[in-house]
Amino acid sequence: MHTLLLSDEDVDTYADMPSVIDALEAAFAAYQHGTAQMPAKSYVDLPQYNGDFRSMPAYLATDEWDAAGLKWVNVHPDNPDDHDLPTVMGTMIYSDPETAYPLAIMDGTELTMKRTGAAAAVATDHLAVADATSLGIVGAGVQAYTQLEAISEVRPIEEVVVSDLDDERVERFVETFADRFDVRGGSISEAGHCDVLSTVTPVEEPIVGPDDVGERTHVNAMGADAEGKHELADDLLLGATIVIDDHEQCTHSGEINVPYHAGTLTDDDIYGEIGEIVVGDRAGRTADTGVTVFDSTGLAIQDVAAAHVVYEEASDREGGSPFDLVGAGN
Repeated sequence: MHTLLLSDEDVDTYADMPSVIDALEAAFAAYQHGTAQMPAKSYVDLPQYNGDFRSMPAYLATDEWDAAGLKWVNVHPDNPDDHDLPTVMGTMIYSDPETAYPLAIMDGTELTMKRTGAAAAVATDHLAVADATSLGIVGAGVQAYTQLEAISEVRPIEEVVVSDLDDERVERFVETFADRFDVRGGSISEAGHCDVLSTVTPVEEPIVGPDDVGERTHVNAMGADAEGKHELADDLLLGATIVIDDHEQCTHSGEINVPYHAGTLTDDDIYGEIGEIVVGDRAGRTADTGVTVFDSTGLAIQDVAAAHVVYEEASDREGGSPFDLVGAGN
């Protein structure tokens, strides 16, 4: 046996987006049905380097496959200026649950972008209006690209409005997708009045209020991943149907963490978890549903599900670089 080494380009090649979306939906279902294990994310704080490490292990069993893995990821804000390295880097170890053999070691940064977009697509499929054709994006960084790539797989997106303080970022985004969509830059309100809105910013002061969205807009709140981050105004959240990916993570570091800790928003204001909707325990969008918000913090089961797709596709196409990691090669 050999372990596959898969670079960021390999992950991009083999992370077939429709398959990743299906795998994430299966992962949410497994989590809801209790056939997944996901210990709490652990942190190694390194204040002397202005950074930290985070470990995200998980196992999940679906009706057709099971998988296990660990993502080891860092956040070092000084890296770009001091070391010419990315702020965030991730490594995914993907293992055979039966034998624990390390089937693959793959780039976790590209994997995270793919599964984050796919998570928004799963939520959009269940919570956006069925005939949604417009997508707004607030924040034109790297995450914005997979938001459009994934959401356009579940809705016939035609019009895209992207809003960002950095005009060059907006221009790059528009140029990338100009041949596939009617895409342009615009204000936050213009983006928010699309059928679907994805927010992918690191802000700590809300930038999207209730007047910035349409009456039936579905919002994917993807930017908050740490305590204090907060993209959507409290009155927008309180007037919306809120769906979360995981209660512990969302109340600790998701979009709702600030108003939840302040007591402004309580458990009574949370409609349910995405897994409940995926398996049919709760209804998704109905004719009476107004604004919906998906609070996504990113779960380890999503990384494992996406890694499963990448590994299987790479194996089928004889991709990646096989090597003998544990002395079990033939």
